[in-house]
Amino acid sequence: MASTTAPRAPGGLLLFRYSGVPVVLAPSWWLGAAAVVVFYTPLVGRLLPGATMLTSVLLATAFAVLLGLSVLAHELGHCVVALRLGLPVRRLRLFLLGGLSEIVRTPSKPGHEGAIAAAGPAVSVLLAAVFGLAAMVMPASGPVWVLVLECAFANAAVAVFNLLPGLPLDGGRMLRAGVWALTGRRGAGTRAAVVGGWAVATLLVLWALWGLATEAPDRWLRLGVCLLTAWFVGAGAGGELAHERQRTWPAGLRLSDLVRPILQLPAESPVADALGAAAGRGVVLVRADGVAAGLLDEIAARELAERSPHAPAELAAEPIRPESVLLAAESGEDIIDRVHQTASWQFLVVDDEGRPSGVLHRDDLRAALDRGVD
Repeated sequence: MASTTAPRAPGGLLLFRYSGVPVVLAPSWWLGAAAVVVFYTPLVGRLLPGATMLTSVLLATAFAVLLGLSVLAHELGHCVVALRLGLPVRRLRLFLLGGLSEIVRTPSKPGHEGAIAAAGPAVSVLLAAVFGLAAMVMPASGPVWVLVLECAFANAAVAVFNLLPGLPLDGGRMLRAGVWALTGRRGAGTRAAVVGGWAVATLLVLWALWGLATEAPDRWLRLGVCLLTAWFVGAGAGGELAHERQRTWPAGLRLSDLVRPILQLPAESPVADALGAAAGRGVVLVRADGVAAGLLDEIAARELAERSPHAPAELAAEPIRPESVLLAAESGEDIIDRVHQTASWQFLVVDDEGRPSGVLHRDDLRAALDRGVD
């Protein structure tokens, strides 16, 4: 998970776009690449006796670049499958500990979740096989052979690590998909995979401590890498659990339990009067021609009322955009996804015939989700 003259994207240097998805190199990637060069340079000397320091550094640098390209291919595997399944991807980001494909919408089927998760390790396995076969047919000596061999082992390690059954790793997502398919509940799969993630983090810490206890030659390197990775896995698992809590519609909860009754007021009403009339209701401000000016934004209305209580309430209206309109018949999960994806704090709810039936506030939905998960 820049240059002032190069194109930028949020989070780092924009390398290119794939099907409109920005591929971004985070600043922390350079730290990871430098660490690879530092720690792989001595390894080159052991695999290639007689190599000069310059040769070792150049080979380690080439390996760092190829490893970055391998991680990029791994993440593109996720990205391609997600796009094929109709799930938009915000960006693909390479950073210190690897890469991350930021998929905007949560997969609605366990099969989709499993397919997206499996695509990355499948690419890594394929690359490991290609580099491995190349190493087998090449003369087992020389700098190119060492580089190819390192890439084969590195891609195999990336595949194996990502297949460990714990979130946020790909293996954890595959475990979640399996439990989800068996139980019909995504939340149950998330909880199982979160436990797996915490178990992976614990094992990483124990392995690092074992290296210290046995005075292993790589104990300090192992300690640093394992603690950093354990933190990443543990924090990621906790984040997945929190995210699941915020996207699972509690059993027995109805949208009508959360929707505030609606009140229509003239758009030219004094903002202070509109605020007083709101009192737990959603206010639709309507112009004289019958066109809705928007929903009253209570925060903006309070600020306006303090300065000018007789100003038209329309000046504190939040426009009603298509993405901020919810159908009362939508499923709970679809409503949650729509709310999470839309930069608005209130949503107009309409019935099947398009008539306004109430207003949903983001904070009301968040409070309901915090009270319980299926």
